[in-house]
Amino acid sequence: MCLCIGPIKSGKTMLMKRLQDGDLDEASQTVPTNGVNLFTVRSKDGHFDIVVKEIGGCMAPMWKNYFSRIKKIIYVIDASNLCQISAAGVLLYSILVEPKLDNIKIALVLGKMDLSYRQMRNEALLMIHFARLKREVQQKITVIEASGMTGQGVEIIRDWIFDPETLKAVGSTGNAAAAANVDAVLPLKK
Repeated sequence: MCLCIGPIKSGKTMLMKRLQDGDLDEASQTVPTNGVNLFTVRSKDGHFDIVVKEIGGCMAPMWKNYFSRIKKIIYVIDASNLCQISAAGVLLYSILVEPKLDNIKIALVLGKMDLSYRQMRNEALLMIHFARLKREVQQKITVIEASGMTGQGVEIIRDWIFDPETLKAVGSTGNAAAAANVDAVLPLKK
């Protein structure tokens, strides 16, 4: 199972819509998520689908209730909002100390990069003390720059979700759900 979480208005829903549907028009809009959205994301080759649970930022105090059987987390930060980045870092630290999440992989998505200037990536990583974070936690964290509006980085996120290391762990049958004891990854029916 994969979760998509992050602070309020960080761009999670638009990013998930882009991952699910691919093409969005310029009129696409979202509203803040006040609960849970489920998005089905298909692998590039079309052999697998995975359900990603996006949990609203306003539900941050309850995120820990969704951590059972989680293998990956997509953590989205609005890189264009300097005021939010430090608070997002505090939330990220609180997630990383959860015992249930000791062996998960995390994609730290610097979202809304289309609204940011080029140096914003480095500033965002400095503000959340990323170098120190990598030294102190055991989880593997991958930084991805993305934009739900332009689609920048979306394929990198898809590749991260369906990385070969994870798929190799499911065995030769291709039945990821059975091998991982997770009901969210299913081979596509022909």
